[in-house]
Amino acid sequence: MIVRDLNDAMGTEREAAAERWRSVRLLLADDKMGFSFHITIIEAGSEHTFHYKNHFESVYCISGEGSIEDLATGEVHQIKPGVMYALNLHDKHTLRCKTECVFACTFNPPVTGKEVHRADGSYAPAEEESAA
Repeated sequence: MIVRDLNDAMGTEREAAAERWRSVRLLLADDKMGFSFHITIIEAGSEHTFHYKNHFESVYCISGEGSIEDLATGEVHQIKPGVMYALNLHDKHTLRCKTECVFACTFNPPVTGKEVHRADGSYAPAEEESAA
């Protein structure tokens, strides 16, 4: 059984951060669960474009308000507590947070915790990460 406390993981190697967001990875690839699990906090008034070409992601909004735009279709969906979205087609998207947002996220394949967003908004495939 794996038991981790979000508060204990904050500020450790399990926390990743970039401009206007931070993510605490409570489960990583090394945990051998087949997915990773993160709590991600995104600052109010920020906008982020991501394109996870090599990962599927599902996101559940715990708190905050914003929107997600599917950049292929231009469709915009409102995000608020209780809303989940899943990037089942590796959807390139822009996330806009009106207020601070807290999300619970899963990635498949699981991230290692060493990923860095590339210029196109994606993470490298797992085999490239492990070779780095």
